[in-house]
Amino acid sequence: MVHLPYMARITIPKALAGSDDLVVVPKKEYDNLLARAENAVGEQDVLRWSREAKELHRVGKLPKLTSLRRP
Repeated sequence: MVHLPYMARITIPKALAGSDDLVVVPKKEYDNLLARAENAVGEQDVLRWSREAKELHRVGKLPKLTSLRRP
């Protein structure tokens, strides 16, 4: 759950909401949260990047990464 200090929140307990807590947020903030969620990196992005990196390495345009430690 994202806690933003300027966002008004009302939490409705499970006893009243049914199966889980409900949270009321302003529509503008909800739209912003949805927009950020749509831009999130997903599994398919990582798999695509991996394929692209392998192809670049295969054609000699990307050296193989052997370690992230600095020498």
